[in-house]
Amino acid sequence: MDLSAVAVFCGSSPGNNPVYAEAAAELGTAIAARGLTLVYGGGNVGLMGIVAEAALAAGGRVHGVITEALLGAEVGHRGITELEVVATMHERKARMADLADGFVALPGGYGTYEELFEVLTWTQLGIHHKPVVVVNVAGFWDPLLAQANHAMAAGFMKPAHQAVLRSAGSATEALELLVTPLPPPIPKWAARA
Repeated sequence: MDLSAVAVFCGSSPGNNPVYAEAAAELGTAIAARGLTLVYGGGNVGLMGIVAEAALAAGGRVHGVITEALLGAEVGHRGITELEVVATMHERKARMADLADGFVALPGGYGTYEELFEVLTWTQLGIHHKPVVVVNVAGFWDPLLAQANHAMAAGFMKPAHQAVLRSAGSATEALELLVTPLPPPIPKWAARA
């Protein structure tokens, strides 16, 4: 798979464990070191700011997408390669998805979950066929991974769809998983009772 741009979903807060910030810096540096463009939410705070600063410090290209309403609240990063301002969150997510060849999620809150679930759903529905990886820093994503397994075991998710969500222990592993081919799309994702 050709990979030129990676969208990173992550918190606008740094969290309360320093390993989250370390993982964000490692990911930003690794993206830049591979000559990839970082696509992210455009903020200059929390893990968002850390991943962007690390990519810039490593000589990388950083493309942020932020809404007009969040430009002030998330302190839109004015020092990145490109800061694109859009009107709505729907536009923000769609634009990030269009720009990216794959997606990586670091720890975060509701916004991160929503971005992650949307691209996973789009994969399941065949809207795109792009890889999705979570960096499971300090077991942060363990509950989500367990819930995905539970949903599959309960018959609400096909094994091939559950397998779309990949987990990595480091930034390097996450980027390697992004270039590992996904299984072929499954045309039938729903079933009648």
